[in-house]
Amino acid sequence: MPPTLNSTPTPTPGHSVFKSPVRLPLIGPSILSGDFGRMEADCRPLMESGADYLHLDVMDGRFVPNLTMGPDMCRWMRKYFPDAALDVHLMVEEPERFVDAFIGAGATNLTFHVEVHKGAEAEKLADHIHKAGALAGLAVNPPTDVAPMLDVAGAFDMLLIMSVNPGFSGQAFIPSVLDKARRVKPLLRPDQRLEADGGVSPTTSPDCLAAGIDTLVSASAIFGKPAAERKGVMAALRGG
Repeated sequence: MPPTLNSTPTPTPGHSVFKSPVRLPLIGPSILSGDFGRMEADCRPLMESGADYLHLDVMDGRFVPNLTMGPDMCRWMRKYFPDAALDVHLMVEEPERFVDAFIGAGATNLTFHVEVHKGAEAEKLADHIHKAGALAGLAVNPPTDVAPMLDVAGAFDMLLIMSVNPGFSGQAFIPSVLDKARRVKPLLRPDQRLEADGGVSPTTSPDCLAAGIDTLVSASAIFGKPAAERKGVMAALRGG
């Protein structure tokens, strides 16, 4: 685990989007489904037409069966979107090895998995993330008991309920995970977010919202549509 930081650095940009949101639910396009050859051009119209933040799915080929992006992608997104909230989801076996690099690259929030760190270990890593200037999130996969998340929920800014088994975009939403959301929601403060990720679309978002989820990650439902239709998809996700 990284050593405790003694200084108080400047917070990374975008904290107010999650801590003091001007509207709910929040919509975060997952760039995993974006065009990696023109990511800035793919994401800018979304940020200009209703997206609240950008979600970066980081996979190590060990915790999940896929490899995706590293800190350099975060660094470039921060360059092109200097004020945006960048939500980095660490689907990795050893998140403590990567948090400082992503914070240095401008990540607003770093979410790791309760399957990797729970209890005091999870709280210690969350504390390190906070002291380094970022927000901290904790995720739980569909097959995992939500109880260890409930035990440490107060230490985190974001609680993420995975609604697919992580690894690839385009999977079908698993409705049974909403029972976890209903158990987590009553424990949260107004400045904490409850996020869903996986198979979130205009068809599944109403059930997410009804279960208390206020922050929606959507990948193929947004990027799978022509650019001209994506604003409408985000409005539909929000319930508009």
